[in-house]
Amino acid sequence: CCPHALEEESVRPSLRVTVTGGAGFIGSHIVDALILQGHQVAVIDDLSSGQRERVNPQARLHQLSLTDSGVAEMLQQEHPQVIIHHAAQVNVRRSVANPMEDARVNVLGSLNLFEAAVGCGAERFIFASSGGAMYGEPRQLPCSEEHSVEPLSPYGAAKAAVETYLHYYRQIHGLKCFALRYANVYGPRQDPHGEAGVVAIFTLALLEGRPPSIFGNGDQERDFVYVSDVVAANLACLTSDSPGAYNVGTGEGTSVNQIFALLRSLTGSELEPVYGSAKVGEVYRIALDATRARQHLGWTP
Repeated sequence: CCPHALEEESVRPSLRVTVTGGAGFIGSHIVDALILQGHQVAVIDDLSSGQRERVNPQARLHQLSLTDSGVAEMLQQEHPQVIIHHAAQVNVRRSVANPMEDARVNVLGSLNLFEAAVGCGAERFIFASSGGAMYGEPRQLPCSEEHSVEPLSPYGAAKAAVETYLHYYRQIHGLKCFALRYANVYGPRQDPHGEAGVVAIFTLALLEGRPPSIFGNGDQERDFVYVSDVVAANLACLTSDSPGAYNVGTGEGTSVNQIFALLRSLTGSELEPVYGSAKVGEVYRIALDATRARQHLGWTP
């Protein structure tokens, strides 16, 4: 991670933090940052997509699915003050193909975690939401948090549902809840073998001498935010007294064709992409206005 995401304050009390999905791309970076700051960290991950070797050796790994009844017992054992929730089914196209499974993992798994969080006395809950999937096709760019929620995929609908449950748990149970609406996160440890994560996928293909696939005409735009900036947003929520929903993005859209051209130049490749049909459930253009995060969390990308 970049140094600014890992800066330590002169006096920072140690917290007990549980990170779900802590063996994954973003979660493992957050675990590293928490440990660097001196916090006590436990990880919940079923290792279906996460990798055990990514888990910081100073963290305690519990190999569990969020839908497992053992989650409540595990949280009673760890007694976290803070839960950072990143475990999820993260593939938009897979959610379109199988909305029931997406909801089982992303909605019911989250509810299981919320109930366990209340049962163990957790004080603060930070949820990895999605600004890229919740707003639908934006009416204005960049999108603020006031933009209507009109998801085009079951994945986006699940994120919106979980945020609604977060509001309930904050109002009724006093859980201090933050929803971080990520743009398109990229950086080290991103899986180049899946269907999401165009920067990692293009990079690996170009380095291996394979022409990358672009779905649609390539002019679709995404807001690409670096993983250490996302880590910094999570760390800011540890001490903030302003719970709520926050966009985490740069406010600028970059086309897939631009990303391909940049990576081709950096790798010295002369390959051309292979264009295919656009995918159902994906927005055409998105960029996130992070003014609220700057004002209330002191965060900038």
